[in-house]
Amino acid sequence: MLEPMSSDERDRSHEDHCSLLSAEIGRLVDGVLGGDPTAEVPTCPGWTLAKLLKHVGIVHRWARHLVAERVAEPLWSRDFPVTLPGDPGAYPDWLAEGGAELVTTLRAADPGTPVWSWGARHDAGFWARRMLHETTVHRADAELALGRDPHVEAGTAADGVDEFLANIRVAAWTAESLRELGGSGETLHFHATDVPAAGARPDGGGSGEWMITLSPGSFTWTHGHGKGDVAVRGPVSDLLLLLYGRREPFGGAFEVFGDRDLLARWLAKTTF
Repeated sequence: MLEPMSSDERDRSHEDHCSLLSAEIGRLVDGVLGGDPTAEVPTCPGWTLAKLLKHVGIVHRWARHLVAERVAEPLWSRDFPVTLPGDPGAYPDWLAEGGAELVTTLRAADPGTPVWSWGARHDAGFWARRMLHETTVHRADAELALGRDPHVEAGTAADGVDEFLANIRVAAWTAESLRELGGSGETLHFHATDVPAAGARPDGGGSGEWMITLSPGSFTWTHGHGKGDVAVRGPVSDLLLLLYGRREPFGGAFEVFGDRDLLARWLAKTTF
């Protein structure tokens, strides 16, 4: 069963996702020019900047192939052959080339075209949105590796939280972790301090709050305000990076109220 789209996802068209993806690729490439390929990426233990760029370049080419060829059966990036530059110093240009081909392919596809995916939706539109958030988070990784403080535009970050929650409910690699998390009605409330709450805009939109309710081996989520067993308040860019494990929950970026152990367990078991 497909996840229903949020109001903000409906507001953002396939072309919006493609345009934002193109911009994020440009930010990533421009940001690493002149950077040390051997620099360690603190948010991806064991990775260097070169390995991060290699990963993103491979994933972009894999996603382009899935959409261009209308792949209907599972094909994982680890099984997709890619030719790498011999010199890691050439990775930024190689990444830019593959990224441009990906965006061109996505723009040429009807977003409703059936395409295999591992996530909540199974169409070309899924891959435009997925590659946007994949690239955005790894752009943040690269900036952290180079000593910068990343920021994600509020609309993109809010959509990224929606996408994260929709996908981890169905991703095969989170199933065991969700079973280990257990769940018997516990609730988590994430509140973006810089995005309107659901229903707060004149058009009835907005998606600045998320309520998550745990059940045995799974969870449900919705936009809205409520009293959670634990509540986290902070800028939506930081909330997105928190969910992806790129921010620490108990540092200065967030206000946390309630059951901190529940929050820590949730973050540990929903690693993406």
